[in-house]
Amino acid sequence: MLLASEMAALRLLSRSFRPSSLSSVALFSRGKNSYLGRGGWKYSTAAAIEEPIKPSLTIDHTQLLINGKFVDAASGKTFSTLDPRTGEVIADVAEGDAEDINKAVSAARKAFDEGPWPKMTAYERSRILLRFADLVEKHNDEIAALETWDNGKPYEQSATIEVPMFVRLFRYYAGWADKIHGLTVPADGPYHVQTLREPIGVAGQIIPWNFPLLMFAWKVGPALACGNTVVLKTAEQTPLSALYVSKLMHEAGLPPGVLNVVSGFGPTAGASLASHMDVDKIAFTGSTATGKIILQLAATSNLKKTTLELGGKSPFIVCEDADVDQAVELAHFALFFNQGQCCCAGSRTYVHERVYDEFLEKAKARAIQRSVGDPFKGGIEQGPQIDSEQFEKILRCIRAGIDGGATLETGGGRFGTKGYYIKPTVFSNVQDDMLIAKEEIFGPVQSILKYKDLGEVIRRANASRYGLAAGVFTQNIDTANTLTRALRVGTVWVNCFDIFDAAIPFGGYKMSGQGREKGVYSLDNYLQVKAVVTPLKNPAWL
Repeated sequence: MLLASEMAALRLLSRSFRPSSLSSVALFSRGKNSYLGRGGWKYSTAAAIEEPIKPSLTIDHTQLLINGKFVDAASGKTFSTLDPRTGEVIADVAEGDAEDINKAVSAARKAFDEGPWPKMTAYERSRILLRFADLVEKHNDEIAALETWDNGKPYEQSATIEVPMFVRLFRYYAGWADKIHGLTVPADGPYHVQTLREPIGVAGQIIPWNFPLLMFAWKVGPALACGNTVVLKTAEQTPLSALYVSKLMHEAGLPPGVLNVVSGFGPTAGASLASHMDVDKIAFTGSTATGKIILQLAATSNLKKTTLELGGKSPFIVCEDADVDQAVELAHFALFFNQGQCCCAGSRTYVHERVYDEFLEKAKARAIQRSVGDPFKGGIEQGPQIDSEQFEKILRCIRAGIDGGATLETGGGRFGTKGYYIKPTVFSNVQDDMLIAKEEIFGPVQSILKYKDLGEVIRRANASRYGLAAGVFTQNIDTANTLTRALRVGTVWVNCFDIFDAAIPFGGYKMSGQGREKGVYSLDNYLQVKAVVTPLKNPAWL
């Protein structure tokens, strides 16, 4: 039986064919926890006069986790992680650098070469991951509050979607741990041939700030299930939740050195991890520009295996047969979810010319109705952007859209006077060569483009260096089949968007990355195949 929190997550994540009267405000109005206040506001300046709610949390884990112990950085340095609602300091966190990465890799290497993890039965590894999932579920509310405080996403999103999904992912990978096996292969001659699927070794992993918990699960889950050891570098903007759940991992029985967590910055800790000669595999989620650097460092060091989940500029295609009210709601969700800070956000909204005008007016009205404010308040759909750098980048992109000739329909500036809030923004008359139609904005900015026919929209949608995802909204199965096969992307959502089931693979074409995460395909990232050939003497059969 599904928990109430899981049911809420499923309701939000299957946002297809919903009447326009049922907005995400209704879906996000379940605040009932001690970490939540009540009330919210629509697109207004109310945030300027509201005092932010302080979570009832004590930050206990701000050190690095190396070889099963929380320790200070070797340099003694710390950095501040900030509350994006105000820009104020939440906590000072140990700042790891190359020396700390060396210590963490050494611990992971010993745990892999000498320790119990890869030698442990797969069933026992599975039991530890399951115990960990149970502990996270038990601490759902605290973890959700920590995630919202450090990241700025709505608490109800953290508590009813992301932490339950984190739990689901680890249970999924726990289920795979004892089902990884090789094959026997017929050969042309008297030989017994078998394949072994073996863990790679020490996996370096670098996760982003937009979904800190989920990216932890996407990477750590399959790596541990396959028997590897891990050195994880968190994003400097959001280090707190990974440290908290890693403590729970060790409470569940994880041996020391199997999972090490280093908080730090990309040019120091991240670069050291990607170029480390004793790291066997590197996984990175982030921008395409940084992904190129990671790939170069991996190649010029020990040619370590690399998986990259990078940027996107995903088309959301509204066909001429669309129910406009439903299309508006889904396109709104596809773009604005998580403050627009999604690599797969439907940030190029292509609308057929026959329904363009109606769609535009309703999309503008929906954006104006969007509830923005303190993410700890019930009913809030949109919190602040992650930090001042991202905040300023989004505002620059908005100015570029105006200067480039697009029509600003609503939004376009700061929301309130404190923190990193941006008004939900909608542009019309957007052309493919405009910066806002080409570059990944990673914010609450919807660009609406007009098209005439399927051939045209396929060509335009594919004319991007990105190929992460796409959305298709149509009632015609032939149209859906044509688009799903023509679009050069890793995921196509038909009449839905942002469905992230644990078993569904996710990754990109072109410059959106290499490899797949989640599902059975993610196991390949953390396994290598060995062929074993043995002569047969007087075999009864071949």
